[in-house]
Amino acid sequence: MNQHYRDNRKIDPHKGSTPLKGDNTPDDNDRIEIGPTELAYSEWADAGLQLPDLQAMRRFRHKRLVNAINERDYGALLVFDPLNIRYATDSTNMQLWNTHNPFRALMVCADGYMVIWDYKNSPFLSTFNPLVKEQRSGADFFYFDRGDKIDPATDAFSKQVRDLINEHGGGNMRLAVDKIMIHGLRALEAHGFDVIPGEELTEKARSIKGPDEIKAMRCASVACEQACYAMEDFARAHMGDGKTCEDDIWAVLHAENIKRGGEWIETRLLATGPRTNPWFQECGPRIPKRNEILAFDTDLVGSYGICVDISRTWWIGEEKPRPDMIEAMKCGIEHIQTNMEMIKPGLNIEEWIEKSHRLPEKYMARKYGCLAHGVGLCDEWPLVAYPDKMVKGAFDYELQPGMTLCVEALIGEDGGDFCIKLEDQVLVTEDGFENLTKYPFDPELTA
Repeated sequence: MNQHYRDNRKIDPHKGSTPLKGDNTPDDNDRIEIGPTELAYSEWADAGLQLPDLQAMRRFRHKRLVNAINERDYGALLVFDPLNIRYATDSTNMQLWNTHNPFRALMVCADGYMVIWDYKNSPFLSTFNPLVKEQRSGADFFYFDRGDKIDPATDAFSKQVRDLINEHGGGNMRLAVDKIMIHGLRALEAHGFDVIPGEELTEKARSIKGPDEIKAMRCASVACEQACYAMEDFARAHMGDGKTCEDDIWAVLHAENIKRGGEWIETRLLATGPRTNPWFQECGPRIPKRNEILAFDTDLVGSYGICVDISRTWWIGEEKPRPDMIEAMKCGIEHIQTNMEMIKPGLNIEEWIEKSHRLPEKYMARKYGCLAHGVGLCDEWPLVAYPDKMVKGAFDYELQPGMTLCVEALIGEDGGDFCIKLEDQVLVTEDGFENLTKYPFDPELTA
């Protein structure tokens, strides 16, 4: 018989008289549940922001998943992606390590019953959320951990999934699954499951943000921008001193994100001077000079686990930037603002692509990988391609209120010595859009 953590835990984390923080979580910094710091709360109060109700946010996300499961006539959703688990439970466990050593799984059944398989020594990490009904272990199917005995582990796991389907999924063997290890997939199929790719369900469920998710994103955006201001101050004070390198500058953003309860940064996209062209060179030991371009893309998983994905380009120095840099900056601003102004509910993505702003030919070879993309806990569905990269029918959907998008621009010439990188984060509203990004463009480059 399976022994589960729910059966022997000594403390019920949902009882007691602990006061609540403004986001409806216990006002107790000794708690298991991670969250924002006092620095973040104070900055949000100064900004006049409303805090999210995290309990309501979790119920909203859970309802979207359960509705999506039943709309598709699945017995359950089984996820291994750490961010899908975060979406469903709002719990974390060694998130980056888990991306390449997948030890966590979560099952959401058609009746809403949720079971998490967690690291065997930490089943308590999701107990703060009453929507998670059971904590188990045994979803680790990677070779480093199981060696030559993976199959017995996947067989035992699949039997548990089958029992849960019988009890909470009406015996429906249509199972949506994301990012499972191949041994696990074969075991589920051997137990009679019709395994269906689950990403279509999770990406579309996550694409519409509820009221409290939007409040959380506003908070995360302010926290991210405060971290960017700190990085800009550091860059303007130290860049060109002969010893400060790109990594030193980028480290400020990491530190300031963590200080506010942020979690990690997905990339290392900061570059200076000629390393901005071609884009996607990661920051490193280069020691930039004064009077150079600095460009970055935050790709930041911040407060409440919300991704804030904005980009800015700064001119650092006392001299004036070159006219071709100013021209490229103006083109980038026009590009994202023109494309942003088209955003409204009911806008078909393919129509948006066809009517989007056209870059001058000299910038086409270095244009960004997309016009825009969804954003939530990370970069998410949908992807809005450039016209020459659009695959007909791949994203034939309409924008809806509650979607959040990042609108992109990368402006530079093939063989040039700089690129301008810009990106704003936008909410689709009932009658148009709202730009959530308040960080100003560099005044020297917009002269």
